[in-house]
Parts: sequence; C-alpha cells; structure tokens
Amino acid sequence: MQGIMETGGEGIIIDIECRLSNGLPNIIIVGVANKAVDEARERIRSSFAASKLNLPRKRITINLAPADIPKDSTSFDLSIASSILIASEQVKDNHFNKTMIIGELGLEGNVRPVRGIIGKLLAARKLGFNQFVIPAKNLEQARLIPDITLIPIDKLYDLYLEMTDTIQVKRILTGTGKNTKFESVTYGNDMADVVGQARAKRALEIAAAGGHNVLLTGAPGSGKSMLAKALPSILPSLNREEILEITHLHSLASRQYDKILTERPFRSPHHSASDIAIIGGGQYPRPGEISLAHHGILFFDEFPEFSRSAIEALRQPLEDNVITVARAKDSLTFPASFILVATSNPCPCGYFETSKECICTASEIQRYQKKLSGPILDRIDLYVPVDEVKHDRLLKSSVAETSSEIQKRITKARVIQENRYDSNTKLNANLNNRDIKKWSLLSPEAEEMLNKASETLGISARGYMKIIKVARTIADLENSKTIEVSHITEALQYRKQESNILV
Repeated sequence: MQGIMETGGEGIIIDIECRLSNGLPNIIIVGVANKAVDEARERIRSSFAASKLNLPRKRITINLAPADIPKDSTSFDLSIASSILIASEQVKDNHFNKTMIIGELGLEGNVRPVRGIIGKLLAARKLGFNQFVIPAKNLEQARLIPDITLIPIDKLYDLYLEMTDTIQVKRILTGTGKNTKFESVTYGNDMADVVGQARAKRALEIAAAGGHNVLLTGAPGSGKSMLAKALPSILPSLNREEILEITHLHSLASRQYDKILTERPFRSPHHSASDIAIIGGGQYPRPGEISLAHHGILFFDEFPEFSRSAIEALRQPLEDNVITVARAKDSLTFPASFILVATSNPCPCGYFETSKECICTASEIQRYQKKLSGPILDRIDLYVPVDEVKHDRLLKSSVAETSSEIQKRITKARVIQENRYDSNTKLNANLNNRDIKKWSLLSPEAEEMLNKASETLGISARGYMKIIKVARTIADLENSKTIEVSHITEALQYRKQESNILV
C-alpha cells in the first residue's frame, strides 16, 4: 500500500510494506516513525478487534519507505491496516490500483479525520494519483479539489467489505468547481458605522483594491482599530482557489477538519504573542499567524509594541508573499499573501501632536518611533493619520457609504487588474520594476509632476515606484487606463510624513 506525506506543498510517496513471520505476536513499525505513527500499533489492534477482523497471531513488521525520512502523521493508520489485511490474504492485493488510502483509526474501528487533507490530496494528485480512500468526515473539504475520485469511509470494516468485493462504497467524482456556489459572508463591522474619517476610509479602499499595506496613526480612541476591523467587509468575495488555500492552511493549524472557510481571514495577534506563533514553526512546523492571514488581513494593533524579531520577520512575506520556516529537522515554505494593517500611537502616551497635552519627553518619543526599522516602513504603502472625532458627531445619524457600496468599486478595480496582468492573484502592490515600466501608463503631465515632486521632497527610488503603484490603483478605481495628475497628487498624500519633535 501507499501513503502520502505532504511537506510545504510538496508530496512524498510513502510505500507501506508488511511482512508476517513466525515469532511472538507483535506489531513492529520501522522507518523513522515518530510517537504518533508508532502508536498506530495499539489503534490497529483495537480496531481489528472492534471490527471482528482477524489480526494475524504472528510477528507483523511494517516498513515505511523511504526509511530515512521522518514520518509524523496518523494518516498512515488506514493504509497500514490495509497492508496487514493484504499480507494475511484476507483481501485482494490488486483491489485498489493507483489509489491512495488516507485515514486515522479510532479504538472502535471508526475512521477519524486527518489534519491537512487538502494538501495531501493536492500533493498526491501532482504525483499521478486520482483516486483516494479518505475519512468520511474529511469529505466536505476534499470535494473542493476538482477532477478526483473520492471513496469516503466511516469504519475499517467498510473498507474490508469493499476490498473483498462484498459491497462497493459509493464513489464521488468531484467536478471542475467552476459553478460551485458558497454561502455569502456577513461581517459584523461596516464602514458606515465609522463616524467621519473620510481620508482613512479612502485609504483603506485603495489598500483593498490594490493589496497595499497600511499604517494608521493617531491618538487612542480615534477609531484606528474600528477602521481596521471593517476592512474585511469591503474586500471582494473569495474565489474557489482562495477558499481551497485558506481552508487547507487553517486545517493544518487547527482541528477544523470538516469546515470550509469562505470568509477572508482577519488575524489579530496580541503584541505578546511568541515569534513562533506569528511566524510559524514548532517541533513539527505548522503555519503561524502570517500564513493564517493568507488572502486576508494581518492586523498588528499597536505595532511598535510587538517584539523586534516578530516585526522584522515580516520582511520576507511582505516582499515575496511566502514565509520560509527553517528548522534543524525540516524546512517548509507556507504562502503568506496578506494586507498588513498596522496601527500606532504617535508616542508612548498617545497624545503627541494632538489636542491633548503630551507628557512624553522628546527622547521617549524618538525611541518609540524608532522601534519600527526602515526596511519595514519601506514595505508600507499608505501612511494614514486618523483624526480625532468630535464628540457631538458620535450620536448623530450620518449618511455614509456602506461596505457593500465600496466593495462594488473594489471588485471592479480588481477585475481590471486581473485582466491586465492575466492573473487572479497579482495586484498592483505586487508589481516589480519591470511590471511598473510596462503597465503604469503615466500621462506626460503626471510623469512630469511626479519627477518634480520627487526632487522637491527628496523621495527615494523605492518611494518613487511605490507612489506609482498606489496611483495605478487609484486610476483603476476610477476606471482610467492612464495615470493622471490627480492620481499622482492623491498618492503623494499617503507618503510617510516626518514628525516635528522639539529637542
């Protein structure tokens, strides 16, 4: 029999060999198996007994090949049990040709769901497998993968009846998925609930349309967190490929084996979270908050309060949209394409350059603001000051745009980008220098203005390209093929402004 081990999107076929020999009855598993795999012996004994199947009273040796690769998944249980049935000639050897068997056994002979079923099926399909025996409770997630045949199993005895041709378990052929419809998602926060903050709302609309990273700065209680939490409500609905990737990543990190995630992730780790929790990893590497925010929002509230190492770990994913977790035992690469939304106070007390009195010294303000390094700040496209809201406006009814109205403009802008770049994953924020030269399409007047502004304001080469990317998104929101002067003017408003600290 054969099993699959998935490591960071790549699959390794595990050949499961069984040999019966004379000696004291025992089950021995060899092939660098960890404790979870080795404990399959007891699960198999109990499952055979509960299913009233004959477990040979011999020395049973199970070899997991290649023997030099560590194995760490309980998904081999069902294939090990099948290999024992075949070796003891209780079932036909050739019943499942070119079929992968995946599943964990329970003590009552039931087949339990396994972690990361989507990744295992995708990896096995790349290696030529198109038919899979899987736990029935993994079926909902597995059906997301198109053009494969699934054989869902509830109990070990059902597999035995199938392999002896006593019954045939119903096969499920997954479709292409093009016409699959998912339930619409309703978000708790709406842009209409935010009082005022027209500039910040506009910046978040640009960020959502082009995938740009945002830093919101302002005094405590001005609405920074509320704005960030309303951002998912204006993002376009997930497509099938995005749902597949998000569901897979979350099933790896949790026990959500039977749930399809149709809502864009909004991950908001506390500033005291460990580096591994944010980056991913561990003894057996799992995705961290960076990867769990894939195709969604990663929200860092009070950005400077996070540890230096956690902040600097954002460099690679913000640049490459992936995170590589390297450990002594293994090295895995997880996807990490997200919009970073960070908030920051202007100083430790929060009231520098506001209507309230600041009690911080100049050195404290400088030290606080320098917690964010230049390379991290360089990867943020939109710097947005969030103004204080007057109290007499809070309870008054206002006619503000709802999230659904803003979402329509963003969806149209993303369709424009999809058609332009011939990709449903590439956004303006991901453009490299070659792409910018090809697709920016600045009008002569806009280019002249940008060049003059860059000389006057001392904008760096990286900042110059960043302004063009933001302007390209603004132009897409207005359905303009070229970048005009008005688009450059607005993009310049979102560049980083230096604070005036009196020493």
